Amino acid sequence: MVETAQEGAPLKFDAGEYIFHHIGDSQVLDLQPFGEIHLPTLRLGPLVLPITRHVVMMWAACAVIGLLVWLANRKRSMVPHGIRNLMEAMVVFVRDDLARENIPHHADRFVPYLLSTFTFVLVCNLLGLLPYGATPTGNIGVTAGLAGVAFLMIQGAGIREHGLVGHFKNLVPHGIPLALVPIMVLVEFIGMFTKPFALCVRLFANMTGGHVVITSLIGLVFILRRAWVGAVLSVPFSLFIDGIEILVAFLQAYIFTMLTALFIGMSAHPQH
Repeated sequence: MVETAQEGAPLKFDAGEYIFHHIGDSQVLDLQPFGEIHLPTLRLGPLVLPITRHVVMMWAACAVIGLLVWLANRKRSMVPHGIRNLMEAMVVFVRDDLARENIPHHADRFVPYLLSTFTFVLVCNLLGLLPYGATPTGNIGVTAGLAGVAFLMIQGAGIREHGLVGHFKNLVPHGIPLALVPIMVLVEFIGMFTKPFALCVRLFANMTGGHVVITSLIGLVFILRRAWVGAVLSVPFSLFIDGIEILVAFLQAYIFTMLTALFIGMSAHPQH
């Protein structure tokens, strides 16, 4: 990030490296000014599994969700309150507003998956806003994994409802001219993969974009080397974008889960 051409030369700020250092993944947890933690690499036979900070953040997200579930079920009562009330409201929201609204029949069987997806994406989004945190959903590999699981659920819902042959027969709308069948099969087959691809890219791009804007604003202080830039422009606008990022964290978790439920409903109950 900082370079010196020769002894005593002025420090040079590399904005690109600064931004990519913030949004990228690495095997180092930067806890400055307290130091750094170098993460290990696991080797399982021929497999090399590096532990990165995004992996650590996903573990932290799982730990937070597990803690919330434990706190919600620690003391049960007829009238929910505290954490239990919050978790119950989230369950009802996912069940009524996401699953049942987008999946016409047997929606409740998909609630556990949709609820897990919603809470995991939401917590991962929010962890990136904490000091020393990172956003796992700003990693294309993480969002691709989530989209891959969604793809399996979408296809599995259609196969379970109509059988393997019936599911793929539903790719072709009923009543279209025979000459258009090959084109429709190709279009619908491509659409099977573009849906999870859109889920992957949308979540990745939205969660990365906000952090790029914030780091760019902060970087202006070092580029222009003017204290008033930070006081007047960088800090106020960064705080404003940070507030918007909280809304974006909830919104992107909702959109990802809602579209997944919609695609499951379209696969299990196609409207031809």
